[in-house]
Amino acid sequence: MKRFSGWLVLLLALLSSPALSGPPYLSDDPEPTDNGHYEIYAFGLGTSGTGGMEGEAGVDFNYGAAPDLQLTAVIPMAYDGAGRRGLGNVELAAKYRFLHQDEEGIDLSVFPRLFLASPSPGLGDRHMSLLLPLWAEKDFGPWSLFGGGGCVFNRSGEGRNFCLTGMAVTRSVTADLHLGMEIFHQSADAMNGKDATMLGFGASYDLNDHYHLLAYWGPGLQNVRETGRSDWYGALQFTF
Repeated sequence: MKRFSGWLVLLLALLSSPALSGPPYLSDDPEPTDNGHYEIYAFGLGTSGTGGMEGEAGVDFNYGAAPDLQLTAVIPMAYDGAGRRGLGNVELAAKYRFLHQDEEGIDLSVFPRLFLASPSPGLGDRHMSLLLPLWAEKDFGPWSLFGGGGCVFNRSGEGRNFCLTGMAVTRSVTADLHLGMEIFHQSADAMNGKDATMLGFGASYDLNDHYHLLAYWGPGLQNVRETGRSDWYGALQFTF
């Protein structure tokens, strides 16, 4: 707990100095895809634990359907340490921003996500679940502070409802390079599960106006044996 508190103090201290948000971080941001535009991520992610590596690779598709409204579909192919491969939990979501920084001083959005049941035995959840979160963001010149949280309604078998919360700070180091870090926490998602807290470090590099590289790595800080030693994410993002 002292270790977690130390990292939290460091994160807050960064904000005393006068941006990028959303992927690759676990904490989301409230900014929807611009109206009539697309953001597509070809991604891979994983968690390292006592049972080996497990994770997903797939496509995260986002479309600006209207001003302040983003529609999202995520199609993942899941894998685990036992060598199983198959379709994971497909996600359908809609992000709506109802407050704006230039008017109210902060961006604020809802971003409900529906996770469909996985058809692959042993991979993902075999039932539907729903995440209802609220995400906020405040920019300070080259710095951005964003985060929030919500709860997942997940009751089925050994599963249970759980909540998550996260906060991230990023900085535009150059016009093309953006770096950041976050603190993220999730309560137990199973009857005999454990809470998980992690620290994460992210980076984004703009190859040009349409192609972008994203990377993330984060060590576990709480109940590491049960919840995973580290998490990683990598993606090639297309914007147009």
